[in-house]
Amino acid sequence: MSFSPSPPLPLSPSQIPLTYSPAYTLVPTYECFNRCSYCNFRVEPGGDEWMSLERGKEILTSLRGSGAIELLILSGEVHPNHPRRKTWFERIYDLCELGLSLGFLPHTNVGPLTLEEMARLKTVNVSMGLMLEQVTPTLLDTVHRNAPSKRPELRIQQLEQAGTLKIPFTTGLLLGIGETPQDWRDTLAEIARIQRRWGHIQEVILQPHSIGTQQAEAGTAFEAAQLPQVVALAREILPDEVTIQIPPNLVQTPEILLDCLEAGARDLGGIGPRDEVNPDYPHSHDRTLRKILDPAKWRLQRRLPIYPQFDEWLSPRLRVQVERWRSHLADPIFSI
Repeated sequence: MSFSPSPPLPLSPSQIPLTYSPAYTLVPTYECFNRCSYCNFRVEPGGDEWMSLERGKEILTSLRGSGAIELLILSGEVHPNHPRRKTWFERIYDLCELGLSLGFLPHTNVGPLTLEEMARLKTVNVSMGLMLEQVTPTLLDTVHRNAPSKRPELRIQQLEQAGTLKIPFTTGLLLGIGETPQDWRDTLAEIARIQRRWGHIQEVILQPHSIGTQQAEAGTAFEAAQLPQVVALAREILPDEVTIQIPPNLVQTPEILLDCLEAGARDLGGIGPRDEVNPDYPHSHDRTLRKILDPAKWRLQRRLPIYPQFDEWLSPRLRVQVERWRSHLADPIFSI
């Protein structure tokens, strides 16, 4: 496991909080009808045995007391007209329900959903997410030419639907897939527009494309030295209340990671045993991160998958569980 909670220390006025979510990822299925050329996650439809509830319970039961708080439900996308679409959705819902019953806080990211599906998942999730990636349609002729659900208007619709339903939401940009710096601006501006309308976006991930061994086409990795520039641009364009997140396992150079923090990044995302989207890049251990950070300036802190300002949007059942976790955030050791 990647969790090693250390006793909390008083936060000095000179320290800046840098957060992360102790998380575990469950994958109902790796099957996906999209064929993004850079993907290191998917398998062909029909080529994967879907996770059973029994297997999910076995895994989650073994994690109790591990320090994991967030249960990330991450799935390949099943076509809206697939004969097993309903079964797939019910499996996702049931895994969230199972996670709640065992004390975890579910966060689901499984691709575009209908308004009705999102509304139902809201009852068993404290937050949800979907990467916008890039709003430029030019990628539909290149890396997304075989990825129908990567149409920008469809992804934007998902963010809007989450806003109408008052679902705390995470989205983000995928960098280095053929977009331009102007595309970064356009995508960030669209997220900012949606946030100003609905106010439900918790954080924006800036994810550099990193070459993996399973992707269909060779491609090139995002130039890491550019990441602080993108962070600064995001901080300029996004509303102040939106947190900027960078994945430390995809930023291999400590100096660049620190430059990203100086530019305005304040969250390191979910840290757990395995990055399912980038399996060639293990998550950073929190103790490793503490060695990189200047303790006089940065204070690495655990957080929940829902930010405090959104607690009032939860149902009473979910809110009780979230409040319970908040009361334990300062404890030296987590247990559930």
